[in-house]
Amino acid sequence: MNIIEIKNLSHSFLDGTLGIDGINLSINEGEFIVIGGQNGSGKTTLLKHLNGLLLPTMGAVLIEGVEVSRNIKKARQIVGMVFQNADSQIVGETVYADVAFGPENLCLDRQEIEKRVSTALELVGLTLHADKRPHLLSGGEKRRLSIAGILAMEPKVIVFDEPFSSLDYPGVRQVLEQIISLHQSGHTIIITTHDIEKVIAHANRLLIMQDGKVVRDGMPDKFLQEAEVFGVRAPCATRLGVEVASWLS
Repeated sequence: MNIIEIKNLSHSFLDGTLGIDGINLSINEGEFIVIGGQNGSGKTTLLKHLNGLLLPTMGAVLIEGVEVSRNIKKARQIVGMVFQNADSQIVGETVYADVAFGPENLCLDRQEIEKRVSTALELVGLTLHADKRPHLLSGGEKRRLSIAGILAMEPKVIVFDEPFSSLDYPGVRQVLEQIISLHQSGHTIIITTHDIEKVIAHANRLLIMQDGKVVRDGMPDKFLQEAEVFGVRAPCATRLGVEVASWLS
């Protein structure tokens, strides 16, 4: 079943720059999609249309059959977005308060808010840090806090924009484990990255973008060897002609 339908989507910025150009995509519930491409290829611009952070110049995005521009609130409840810069998403004075921010804005009752926050913190392994100030967390912990804030909104789709950016190896493993767990629990996962090696072993679909267009779309093993033609670094295993292994192996 399609949870996201993108129809002839184009976006031009105020200076006339074309960010994305005539994209058509269907995304099924439960997919794990990696979107690769160079900086400036249109990856983040595309993501921002999925929950109304940007609205189309032409075309439309439908979430569960409803056009995003007609019901942005619903789109943001179904599609949660974890940004590249975790600090930009942190607003609370404590870890608990930060995760509670979203449910509070949904005007839920206190009991429901407490339940959602407790569940989200447990899922990302931050329960023991609930009273800690967010700026004291490590990079990986901040990224997991951002994920908890999204989980508390109970979305069906979770979108990650460069989730491994600026993380050390332990931080990458923490966040990757979290993403895999979310997919296994039934969430649709969409990840943009210019470094696909860290996550591609877990994806069932790879999109490659260039100049605002989707230039490849399909099973990852079908065109991983072509990735570098489009400025995307291919996994080392692909260059050696062997199967790409998980970073968690």
